[in-house]
Amino acid sequence: MAERCDVAVLGGGIAGLTAAALLAAEGLQVVLLEAHSQSGGCAGTFRRGPYTFDVGATQVAGFEPGGIHRRLMDHFGLPLPEATPLDPGCNVWLAGEEAPIALWRDPQRWGEERRRQFPGSERFWALCTQLHRSSWAFAGRDPVLPPRSPWDWGQLLGALGPGVLANGLFTTASVADLLALCGCARDGRLRRFLDLQLRLYSQEPAAGTAALYGATVLAMAQEPLGLWHLQGSMQRLSTALEQALQRAGGALRLRHRAQRLQRQGDGWRVLGEGPARRPFALQADQLVCTLPPQLLPELLEEPLPPGYGQRLQSFPDPSGALVLYGAVDRERLPPASGLHAQLEWSDPGSLFVSLSAEGDGRAPVGQATVIASVFTPARPWFGLEESAYQRRKQQALEGIQAGLQQLLGLTLSDYRHLELATPRGFAGWTGRPYGFVGGLGQHPSRFGPFGLASRTPLPGLWLCGDAIHPGEGTAGVSLSAFTACRQLLAAQGAELRLRPRESPVAAPGSD
Repeated sequence: MAERCDVAVLGGGIAGLTAAALLAAEGLQVVLLEAHSQSGGCAGTFRRGPYTFDVGATQVAGFEPGGIHRRLMDHFGLPLPEATPLDPGCNVWLAGEEAPIALWRDPQRWGEERRRQFPGSERFWALCTQLHRSSWAFAGRDPVLPPRSPWDWGQLLGALGPGVLANGLFTTASVADLLALCGCARDGRLRRFLDLQLRLYSQEPAAGTAALYGATVLAMAQEPLGLWHLQGSMQRLSTALEQALQRAGGALRLRHRAQRLQRQGDGWRVLGEGPARRPFALQADQLVCTLPPQLLPELLEEPLPPGYGQRLQSFPDPSGALVLYGAVDRERLPPASGLHAQLEWSDPGSLFVSLSAEGDGRAPVGQATVIASVFTPARPWFGLEESAYQRRKQQALEGIQAGLQQLLGLTLSDYRHLELATPRGFAGWTGRPYGFVGGLGQHPSRFGPFGLASRTPLPGLWLCGDAIHPGEGTAGVSLSAFTACRQLLAAQGAELRLRPRESPVAAPGSD
């Protein structure tokens, strides 16, 4: 006989943990199913001897006053995990240059930096600031995007203001369009910088990143927002959300992989394998899915509505990742190198590099972990004969090592530990097809009102995660989970509210 619950949540990453904890805190009986032996997903960690490595995400947003993670922890009555603001948020090294572009936390200092680095670009940055302020004030009113029901429309219309309506003129624009509008289209150096930053957060360059999304991404490193370095590891955020779920009476089932979803009457039946490959069945009134939506056709026993299924099939592949995990003596690192850097690099691609801080729990005293990641097409890593796979992996490792030697001066003999993960490894870790590590990419055609909704055409099936508005990152997926939970509860006549977020980035009357 199948176990029963009010809500089954599939996937124990940050989105799934957030959704499960929120719904359990509202008194629903919740079961969270996670295929891995730990929660966290791409924001999880693993250990190698004395070293703790963040699997994918290495920095977090939403810890500032009014940020989504702080709002969630206040809602659960739990302390926010200990974290340090990053200053600079990142050092960006363009190819062939001897000094970086520093994303300072102080807005005035960042303004001075960008004027020095990109003379003549202030019209562009001023427009981005205007769009960001208005969009951030709009987001603070908890709208539902894209709307798919009268209730959704009510939430959206209630969040609108004059500035948001003006922003609507840029709904279909890209960041590259903003550059052209401001007379900066020929600034190749600025374009290279923007392409590096935007690919990191939207999987798209300036020409493919929605202007409204890009304007906020480009402001994320500065106060009153900011990027944060978690003490201990990224797993601390997952642990805090697990605690919230447990306190509310919800259940987390690790090593439980969902394999089939069946609609039964007004509810859902989840079939899968648990520990030791033992089959399980779970009956739920509602289903919240954080898995990549491209998996739905193979998970669902019934066909999707034709238009919906065709849309899922039309989405381009998300990115895969190559990630070098290393450890070195701290004295081998350049002084004042910062904790995060981007390097414009050709083979195997531009690098995003994260270093552990002294005393943050990731490495013994006097040592540091080094994580260098690069986006890569995921599918080509599968179906290779083993020797061809190993050759390709070694070539990628050598290319990343060469980039780290240029950036940090590290030679092969400096590493106390060294390994490379490919999309094959991420497929095993996350259970995502082909080891995809990102969402759908924040192209204008897939952002905001044109994105994939959390409300699906199938009754009782809700989506959240990095494929759902507002997109990638721990803050983004938590916001998507919050939206899905509000919709689910509203359908039952209940209301979910967090403490309102004030919007210090928006001047009075500017929204």
